[in-house]
Amino acid sequence: MPRFASPALALALAALSASTTATASATASATASATAPTDVAGWNAPASADRLILTVTHSGTPAADGAVLLTCHPVGGTHSAAQAACDRLDELTTWGTDPFAPVPPDSLCTMQYGGPATARVTGTWAGRPVDAVFTRSDGCEIARWDSFVPVLPDTSGA
Repeated sequence: MPRFASPALALALAALSASTTATASATASATASATAPTDVAGWNAPASADRLILTVTHSGTPAADGAVLLTCHPVGGTHSAAQAACDRLDELTTWGTDPFAPVPPDSLCTMQYGGPATARVTGTWAGRPVDAVFTRSDGCEIARWDSFVPVLPDTSGA
C-alpha cells in the first residue's frame, strides 16, 4: 500500500475512489438497460444473442442477394443456413482476434478478380460491435470471403 504525506490525503483519496467506483457501476447499469436489443423485423432475440445483419449484393445468385438477420446463441433469424453459419463464426472466433478484421493494408495479394459481389456485416458478435465490408477484389479478399462461407454465400460457382 502506498504511503501518503498526510493521513487526511489518504482518506480523501480513498473516499474519491469509492465514489468513482459507485458512479461507474451505476452508469454502466443504466447504459446496459438503455441499449438492450429491441425487436428487429418482428423477431425478438434475447439480449444475450449475437446478432448480425448481412447485406449481400451482386453475388451472382439473386436468391442470395439482400439482407438477412443471423442470431446465434441461440440460433435464429432469417439466414437460410443459420446453424451452419453460427457454427462457422464460432470456429473463426478465437480469443484476442477479430474474425471480421479487414485484410491488412500491407498484405501481398494476388491480382485476381473474384467478381462484383459485396457484403456488409453489421451488428454484435462476441459482445463487440461489428461493421465489416467484404469484397472479392483480389486474392486476399476472395480468401477472406471464402473463409466466411456459409455465413456469406458461396459465389465460387456463380
